[in-house]
Amino acid sequence: MLRSLHVENYVLIDSLDIQFPEGLVIITGQTGAGKSILLGALSLLTGAKADAGIIASGADNCVVEGEFVVEGDKASLQAALEQAEVEWNDGELLIRRVVHASGRSRSFINDSPVSVQLLSELSQQLIDIHSQHQSLALTKSSFQLALLDHFAGNDALRAVCSTQWAALQGVSRELSELRERLARLAAEKEYNQAQWEQLDKARLRAGELEELEEEQKQLANAEQIKENLSLVEQALDCTDRLREARKLLEKTSAFIPAAAELASRLDSSRLEIEDIAAEVSSRNASLSISGERLEQVEDRISLLYQLMRKHNVRTVEELVAVRDRYAEALFDSSALELREDELVKAQAAARKAYDDTAAALHKVRVEAAPKLAAEIQSGLRFLELDRAVFRVEVQQSAYGALGADNALFLFSSTGSSPVELSKCASGGELSRIMLCLKEMMARYVGMPTMIFDEIDTGVSGSVADKMGRMICTMGEHMQVFAITHLPQVAAKGCAHYVVSKSEDPSGRVVSSIRLLDSEARVQEIARLLSGELITPAALANARELLG
Repeated sequence: MLRSLHVENYVLIDSLDIQFPEGLVIITGQTGAGKSILLGALSLLTGAKADAGIIASGADNCVVEGEFVVEGDKASLQAALEQAEVEWNDGELLIRRVVHASGRSRSFINDSPVSVQLLSELSQQLIDIHSQHQSLALTKSSFQLALLDHFAGNDALRAVCSTQWAALQGVSRELSELRERLARLAAEKEYNQAQWEQLDKARLRAGELEELEEEQKQLANAEQIKENLSLVEQALDCTDRLREARKLLEKTSAFIPAAAELASRLDSSRLEIEDIAAEVSSRNASLSISGERLEQVEDRISLLYQLMRKHNVRTVEELVAVRDRYAEALFDSSALELREDELVKAQAAARKAYDDTAAALHKVRVEAAPKLAAEIQSGLRFLELDRAVFRVEVQQSAYGALGADNALFLFSSTGSSPVELSKCASGGELSRIMLCLKEMMARYVGMPTMIFDEIDTGVSGSVADKMGRMICTMGEHMQVFAITHLPQVAAKGCAHYVVSKSEDPSGRVVSSIRLLDSEARVQEIARLLSGELITPAALANARELLG
């Protein structure tokens, strides 16, 4: 239940602190007094969209805070809070929403920050706001199916079905994409095969081009190179003279000691020169002047450049990568065919699981439909639609996240053959049907705090009285707020609040809400009966209604 509500700087509400009891809570007030403003503030706690326009003039932000007490088995709510690392606090939840002038908002549960999405999900288990337009939603097929499932206790099956449908769609999508890829590979297979064979035949090797270009330079200038190397050999043919010079320096060292070091250095130089001469001689001997080899090298270089231009790359290494990609594409075809077989089996398994759940949903819906129709029809006749006929049909539809069913509500207020609800029911009749649904759910399912925003629109007299009695009965099992203009409904509550407008000292219009005592409540019921001019007859009638 909603134990208390605190509002600051919300539209015309400067500051509001109010406590609420259990049972049926009545809220009345003149048109435009601010009942919808109060409802809008409360909707922020359910994750409704917020913007800077709701902040009262001159304020930096607005704050809405509600204290909820959770009773009964709410394991799913507790689990969701624990997963979000929010303290459970024995079912006492303080939900706060702060909207800043920038339009951004922050949400808290028990002082722990939470996302608006989480707030929206959790609030569904705490409060159900029935706005005036929700009766119109009753005519929509998706809403009707949700009501039937809720009545039948299909919430868990709906969740499973939705998950299985998503899994089936996912595997089917992957299979379709894979088959498209296989088709492309099949169309390109001959081309890929030819390209790969050409590159594979070329026996590509990283670094080969650089080696070939160096060899091509040597072969193209082989005669000049041999001539130069021969001249070098001749110039370096002086080792005998260097040996003789070393001996002379050794003899001189007997007279000049420093000559010994020079002899040693000269010997080292001779050895280095001999080594260089041997290497030059070896290179000269191994260098061949071969026009045939030159032609082979140039042909190979030409082939490599031709392949690089064809595949728009700059190096042999990149060419190797292209070859490997063609090889991978050819291999992919075989690997993807194996994956296709796996996906076909996975799709069949996902389809069977989904079909089984959809069939189970269908069975439960078919069984629950006449029971739901009978409950609603009984309630409608209590609300003085004495000849009302109400049916619920389960029709086959396209496969989807909630199975392969549509729910169709059929209605007739005259006892004739019922037709589709959207084509025959008036606004007052829709309100009565929706109230019957809510009252029935309150009896069969653990419902959260419920707020009716003028669900009695379009009715009056004894019908209004019976709607009030029905809402009052709901209040015996749960907390119910009824925003109403009808005295027959307003007289049924265990607590009565009135919303009013006034001017503050600065001349600004503000809205407020206050709890009425017994005499003030008589005055308010009389106002609802007779308008601004409250007559003695209206006061007597008000006391009779309250009695």
